This record gives sequence, structure tokens and C-alpha cells, in this order.
Amino acid sequence: MTNPELGKWISSNIARLQGVTEFPSIEVNSIAAHALQKSTAWIAAHPETRLDQNQLALLDKAVDRLIKGEPLSYITGKRFFYDLELSVDQRVLIPRPETELLVELAIDWIDSNPGRNNVADVGTGSGAIAIVLAHRFPTLHITAIDRSAQALALAESNAAEHHVVEQITFKHTDLLDGIDTRFDLILANLPYIPTQELENLPELMYEPRYALDGGTDGLEFIRKLINTCEKKLLPKGCMILETQYNQDIVVSQIAANQFPLAKISVHQDLASLPRVVKIHL
Repeated sequence: MTNPELGKWISSNIARLQGVTEFPSIEVNSIAAHALQKSTAWIAAHPETRLDQNQLALLDKAVDRLIKGEPLSYITGKRFFYDLELSVDQRVLIPRPETELLVELAIDWIDSNPGRNNVADVGTGSGAIAIVLAHRFPTLHITAIDRSAQALALAESNAAEHHVVEQITFKHTDLLDGIDTRFDLILANLPYIPTQELENLPELMYEPRYALDGGTDGLEFIRKLINTCEKKLLPKGCMILETQYNQDIVVSQIAANQFPLAKISVHQDLASLPRVVKIHL
């Protein structure tokens, strides 16, 4: 194809992706916007634009990556989460819409508990949760924790991009190990997919395994966090955990054993699946 028009390239590749990816039109237009450094609105308004050979090669390579199963967010390097655009790459898990439920519950708790501003985001990854909350609540101080130094570097870059880096302290450690601070609110989106199950999910092959693999039953890190955080939560504090769709009963029991007087609730995601466990002391 020699110097094709942008609109014809888009139509051709939407057809190429039919039955291969879930949203061919959105994906192809996003790739075009990223490669040409234009908005998707500009792409839609300028179908007559002629592509030079360098642009064509860049666009074709991106579609080839998509066909091989690489997530669109890694190809474009961007992901929207709770109305904020974040940089993402293979150092971090791609933020999911399900995790926005955890953020909504955190916002409700913070609104209902004014003055309780000390928050931990355990397993921060790209920094999505911490950055959204810091952006919304200028008085919050958030400790963003990850066992991956590479993930923390990206999270700090995202925080700087959204001008909230002064509200967030980044800590390189495993869960809450070595952290003496006590928190009003602990949030965690930890690895929760059982190891054996992960082997059968090729769609996750491009994402960092450390951010997905929750051990034999998927609860290795969630269990450890609940069982070791008693002295990390302030009186009447709260912990909110994202879980796999079938882990809510077990996680609730682990929490009840550790915090017998706590109010424990389970919250469903947009697919009506139990997704988040809330432990309110």
C-alpha cells in the first residue's frame, strides 16, 4: 500500500481485526491517534490525510502487535483510569475498570470521615489509586507501596505528571514490611489469581507476572496483609481489598478471624460479581 489515505488505512485495518480483537474501531483509531500524535477527533475529521512510508510502517507494526495479543495500552503507552490518563508499560499491570469500584468506596469512606487523611496504597503499580485519590483530596497523604522498584519509578512519574507527587510517599517494600506509620485507610489491589489458573490465561501473558500471581490459592498476599496489619490500622480505621470474583467468602472469613469486631462487607462490580471486601474497624 503506497501512501494510502488515513481513512482507507483505518477501514482496512478495522476489517483486518474483525473477530480478532474486541473493539476493532476503537483500537485502530487509538493506534492512529497515538502514532500520528493527534487526537481521535482529529483522526476522524481528516480521513483524506496521506500517510508517508514511516507513518505507515509505524501504524502497521502497532496493528501487528495488537493481533499478537499485546494490550492496546502497552502499544499506546496510555490508559484512562477514573478520568485520568496514566502512562503504562510492561513494568506494571494495566489498571482495570473493576478497580474503580475500590476507588469509589475509598472516596465514600474519606468523605464520611473528614480529617482522616493518612492512606496506604499497597501494591500501587502505576500509581492509579493513589493518584486519583490525591487529585481529588488535596489534604490526603498517601504512602504508595510496591515490591517492584521499576513500578514505583513509573508511579512517581505519573504522580509528577498529575502534580500530586508532594502528597505521595513512595516506598519500595513487600506489603507493609518495615513501615512504622499507622493508617486511617489501607487500600490494596494485590495479586490474586491462583498460579495454576494464571497458566491458562494467555491474554495476560504481556503483563508482569509478579502483579498477577497470588500463589496456590490466589490469596497468599491478601492473607498475609490482613494477618499482619493489625498494628498498621488506626482505631476505627478501614481496609478495602480487591479480590477475584470467587474469593469474597474466604477473604471475609480471614478478616473476621483477624478482626472479630469489624464490620465486613462485600461489594459487586459492574458485572454483578463480588469484587471488593471492605473491613471497617
